[in-house]
Amino acid sequence: METLLTRNGERVTALRDYLFLKVMGEKGDEEQLLAFLNAVLGRTEKNQFVSVEILENKSLDAETMGLKSCVLDVRAVLQGGTRVNVEVQLSNDHNMENRSLFYTSKEMVRSLERGQEYQELPRIMAVNIIDFELFPAGGFHTCFHLWEDSERILMTDALEIHYLDMVKWRRVKEKDIVNEPLHRWLSWFDAGSDPDVVEAKNRR
Repeated sequence: METLLTRNGERVTALRDYLFLKVMGEKGDEEQLLAFLNAVLGRTEKNQFVSVEILENKSLDAETMGLKSCVLDVRAVLQGGTRVNVEVQLSNDHNMENRSLFYTSKEMVRSLERGQEYQELPRIMAVNIIDFELFPAGGFHTCFHLWEDSERILMTDALEIHYLDMVKWRRVKEKDIVNEPLHRWLSWFDAGSDPDVVEAKNRR
């Protein structure tokens, strides 16, 4: 991935101005989307996802290109049938938890066709990149499943919701871009990252 620059040479974040959609959500972006999703899942080389299909290609309206607060989503299917929705939310509308539930539920409904058995319901994974602090507790990367309250029994792994909190990420003092792929991606997303850090990410 190349460093993203403005016309005056300043670096901009890939989470703004619809750049995320341009580098992750269009046909031809499969390689970087796959690398990012594997980084989110923390997968090793032995069990990485090896293919992804981007489901839809959204057109960009010229009037929206300059927006500083946006909601974007990228839909894809990983090998094995896991369906993924990646959303970017830069402003806090105080509804993010419900938004996540709504979109993951919607993805479940449209992934099962009439006549199919419930056993055929694919695994749904949501990745939310947010630029505000949603949960007071926890680190910059939180992941939610359906658990039984008292015994911590996993009901099913068919639903998995991730949040990547850029506000908490910026507070991390020791970022390990050498050994942690997700650290490298978040450094690249953040326009405030040290340029040397970004270039190191690009060389890997």
